[in-house]
Amino acid sequence: MTLVKIFRAGEWAAFRESGRYRGSADDLRDGFIHLSTAAQAAGTLKAHFAGEGGLVLAEVDVAGDPALKWEKSRNGQDFPHLYRPLEWADTLGQEEPA
Repeated sequence: MTLVKIFRAGEWAAFRESGRYRGSADDLRDGFIHLSTAAQAAGTLKAHFAGEGGLVLAEVDVAGDPALKWEKSRNGQDFPHLYRPLEWADTLGQEEPA
């Protein structure tokens, strides 16, 4: 199953530079990295990123990771939450950071 992390441009640039992402302000507040399934991504964009430009949607592979928890969220749906920093190696189809 494809999981997606939505990044603002500055977050993406910092992630590419460091190779590790501790989360957005919302992630840090909630204590986990918010992810979406591919099917949920459009709703997440509409609910939390409406009108914002420069967004990056990155596919991540954290399947089977014990730090990945599926929890009820918007509209009673189960959403993937990652309880550890996101590592560059978790992204799919991205070049290695410079």
